[in-house]
Amino acid sequence: QVQLVESGGGLVQAGGSLRLSCAASGRTFGSYAMAWFRQAPGKEREFVADIRWSGGSTYYADSVKGRFTISGDNAKNTLYLQMSSLKPEDTAVYYCALRAPPYYGDPSAWGRPDDYNYWGQGTQVTVSS
Repeated sequence: QVQLVESGGGLVQAGGSLRLSCAASGRTFGSYAMAWFRQAPGKEREFVADIRWSGGSTYYADSVKGRFTISGDNAKNTLYLQMSSLKPEDTAVYYCALRAPPYYGDPSAWGRPDDYNYWGQGTQVTVSS
């Protein structure tokens, strides 16, 4: 029904930059928000940033605030994450996520994996020291 495909990951030195992209296709009409999460080996999946189409508000994890910028186009079903001043601790698989109908979760809850009902396969980002 809905497919999310991430791209743009890779290997970069500390202090460098990368831009991730996510393309959504399928039944995305009426989507509420899109987000980026990441998961490092042995760790839980964690929220990075999201953008809520109603009003265009963006939110960031404290760990990336000031270094990462999320942007997107609801009409084109695309999402981006511009990452700058990368650190080795940013190394993880980065996932694109979408909240779209039919969504049966808490509409006021954000920032947890359960708050998004469609996921991409992820793209690896490795930051070397």
